[in-house]
Amino acid sequence: MKGILKNIVVWIITKEAKFLLKRTRPKIIAVVGSVGKTSTKDAVYSVLKESLHVRKSQKSFNSEIGIPLSVLGLENGWNNPFLWLKNIFDGAVKIVLIGDYPKVLVLEMGVDRPGDMKKLTEWIKPDVVVLTRLPDVPVHVEYFETPEAVINEKMTLVRSLKPEGVLVYNNDDERVRQEAENIRQKSFGYSRYSQSHFMISNDEVVLKNRKPVGMTFTLSHIDEAVAVEMIGSLGVQHAYSCAAAAAVGSIFGISLSQTAKAMSQYTPPQGRMRILSGIENTLLIDDTYNSSPVAALRALQTLSELNSYGQRKIAILGDMMELGKYSTREHERVGEVAAKSVNVLVTIGLRSRKTAEGALEHGLSEKNIYQYDTVEEAIVEVPRLLEDGDAVLVKASQGIRAEKLVKVLMEDKELAKKVLVRQDVMWSNI
Repeated sequence: MKGILKNIVVWIITKEAKFLLKRTRPKIIAVVGSVGKTSTKDAVYSVLKESLHVRKSQKSFNSEIGIPLSVLGLENGWNNPFLWLKNIFDGAVKIVLIGDYPKVLVLEMGVDRPGDMKKLTEWIKPDVVVLTRLPDVPVHVEYFETPEAVINEKMTLVRSLKPEGVLVYNNDDERVRQEAENIRQKSFGYSRYSQSHFMISNDEVVLKNRKPVGMTFTLSHIDEAVAVEMIGSLGVQHAYSCAAAAAVGSIFGISLSQTAKAMSQYTPPQGRMRILSGIENTLLIDDTYNSSPVAALRALQTLSELNSYGQRKIAILGDMMELGKYSTREHERVGEVAAKSVNVLVTIGLRSRKTAEGALEHGLSEKNIYQYDTVEEAIVEVPRLLEDGDAVLVKASQGIRAEKLVKVLMEDKELAKKVLVRQDVMWSNI
């Protein structure tokens, strides 16, 4: 019965959203890829909002429910039927009383199952598509026949780009670059390691009292270059998001210096390589929103490069879910890299036992590997492992709920609702 009601609600709010788009005709910027969608979407919004009336998808509203809610400017009703009835009513009101509707929508668009993107592109026709990364083993591959099938599903959005539209793509990702070569529309590449229209370089960690507080890098376009400082997070992936945002901004007439100013005030989403102060004078890197092989490897690289801080580097890695037949191999591969990157490895979840095995096989001492089946077990034991000055990365798929552990490890726990992911009331019961 719930499935039937859900389908009815999705059908109604989608019809409302389609009608509203037809009446208002905003420019649509769609962000797609297997890594970095939310951070890129938020970065694009930050660059555009000072000059344009723009709306972004809230949080990670990127599904057949989330997209129409974003178009209509409505909140998630979760499991409350009365809130969904209110959403249906409010959606109808918005169609009649349009008011000052945004000129630009920045939408994150994702896929979980085959056919998801096809449904969305039947009524979403983007003016700009931002293509982030297409790794060899993408998240959600468990529900597709092959990794190529996941990529093809995501590329459905790129193929729906308007004839006069623009593609912005990650030129450092070989698969993305190959796909971009097949697009006839105008395109802009962004990169760190290859020549592109928009480039990032000289990325460094910003220190305050020898403790990392953020990062700085150079953003360049043709003959112009600006310095960008981002406080509160780590990882070159945030620089990539900034470069993508700069490319989108240029389409709308926003200068590189304006982009740099916007990024200096930008705070990445919760659970995406955010810097937090931890107990025992530790440095926490909260990357608990979700996990996948390519994202876990990137996070480990960032942790390993913190040479100026930390007596020890500790990686707390939870299960990477929805990998299907690739799960064992990919967990072992992450463990292999962890062995070369950290002093201590903590794993959470049954799948992550393979991460521990991979680390052990590649030289990390057994005495420096700790395994827990659930986050509740880790919450009891991990605080006892920490020492003064440790740098601690916490990363896991959503189902592990590793943010619960981060809350315990935070120095100021009263900040949890503000800085951690999944702090809504509905999540407290899960």
